[in-house]
Amino acid sequence: MSKKDKIQGEALISEQDNIQDVQNEEVAEEIKKEEPTAEDLIQAEKDKFLRLFAEFENYKKRTSKERIELFKTAGQELMTSLLPIVDDFERALNHIEESPETEELRKGVSLIYQKFFNTLEQKGLTKIEVSGGDAFDAEVHEAITQIPAPTEDLKGKVIDCLEKGYKLGDKIIRYPKVVIGQ
Repeated sequence: MSKKDKIQGEALISEQDNIQDVQNEEVAEEIKKEEPTAEDLIQAEKDKFLRLFAEFENYKKRTSKERIELFKTAGQELMTSLLPIVDDFERALNHIEESPETEELRKGVSLIYQKFFNTLEQKGLTKIEVSGGDAFDAEVHEAITQIPAPTEDLKGKVIDCLEKGYKLGDKIIRYPKVVIGQ
């Protein structure tokens, strides 16, 4: 081997040693970076705890809100099935003739109706009041049919209410069925 080759070989070995030293230092720094300190671990666990606690608080609020909503509308199915009975009572009261012989019958049916409806009102049922001339609102009313408006000012307004609507709390359980003018 020539002296020049020998010097180049030594330089090459020296250069490889320097590269390896630099690589070893980088690996050592990465290892130091990867090993979290005790304070970092504590902070990470605190963060996890706070996030979990906040998530649990949100869960509690959501479930309590759902439970309150469920209690408000728990009787919805029962109320909906009783509404035809209310309608029948109202029809009976309208069709009982007001003659002296049927006055007692009318009073009796009226008392039963009032007691029944008052009980439903105590449970949260309310009538949706609709009268002729009210503005038609598709979110509150159910249009059954349209007829020519008797006057110009009744166009697009409620002409007649065929079936009353009811709410249970704030939720509409039966929409009032109305006739509107066109």
